[in-house]
Amino acid sequence: MKFSVDELHDAAALVHAHVPPTPQHVWPLLTARTGAAEVRVKHENHAPTSAFKVRGGVTYIDWLRRAHPEVRGICTATRGNHGQSQARAAVAAGLQVKVFVPRGNSVEKNAAMRGYGAEVVEHGTDFDAARVEALRVAEAEGLTMVPSFHEELVRGVATYGLELFTAAPDLDTVYVPIGLGSGICGTIMARDALGLATKIVGVVAENAAGAKLSVEAGRVVETNTCATFADGMSVRIPSKEAFDIYSKSAERVVSVSEDEIAEAMRIYYQDTHNLAEGAGAAPLAALMQERDRMAGKRVGLVLSGGNVDASVFARVLGGVTPAV
Repeated sequence: MKFSVDELHDAAALVHAHVPPTPQHVWPLLTARTGAAEVRVKHENHAPTSAFKVRGGVTYIDWLRRAHPEVRGICTATRGNHGQSQARAAVAAGLQVKVFVPRGNSVEKNAAMRGYGAEVVEHGTDFDAARVEALRVAEAEGLTMVPSFHEELVRGVATYGLELFTAAPDLDTVYVPIGLGSGICGTIMARDALGLATKIVGVVAENAAGAKLSVEAGRVVETNTCATFADGMSVRIPSKEAFDIYSKSAERVVSVSEDEIAEAMRIYYQDTHNLAEGAGAAPLAALMQERDRMAGKRVGLVLSGGNVDASVFARVLGGVTPAV
């Protein structure tokens, strides 16, 4: 998978007709706290749906309607942000939307998906179990199954990388969370299209470290559990298509603990008054872990989303790391 600059600008024109560009701010308190020369945050938490995934929904549904005009509805699996993205774009295009989530999924993300017009069904104990059921139901009911990783999704989310690197082409390193990988792959695609030398570092939760284990093993490694409160990274089975990209083009993959993620959420709120969900805070947690390595360097952080239940965030601000 590779995109030219023109292809990314075309994607950006489509995305920006529905989703305004998000800001990227240099935060002095974060910079001082980490010892970097500059810490620049790409605020995807400021996007509609409060997450970067909204971009991929625009490009994917646009492509789907052109490539398969007979489509009457879609089905997908999610922990919330992908589902909101698809529901928002698909319902606007007149399509039926059915979304599968694991039991006990975020109450507020479920409500947001329903608010965008999706039928939300709880099934299984984790994302991967919900995905298997979504595949079964899509086939049984004649719906188009929307994967969480697809070239058109990546082309859409790559537009945040295009915005970031156009504003700051001389960043040394950018930290990006990894769930199934559309975010990190989109960031890599934007960097490569612009011909930049910026290093891309992936971040996973210690309890959902499939992407890191896969890179270390040189092949896709499935884990038995993915029990992290950072639900955007809670994946047992890495995407082979995404792995083929980030395993070759990312500088490294870092794992962060549940306590480090919770502390990064607190720091974001204290230093910037921004709300970061667990996956959104993970890049800052990784920078804090690697602060000696990043001393004096210009660093970018992708704050990928701000969708966290109020009850969870209240515990985090109270100094408690949420249990799963």
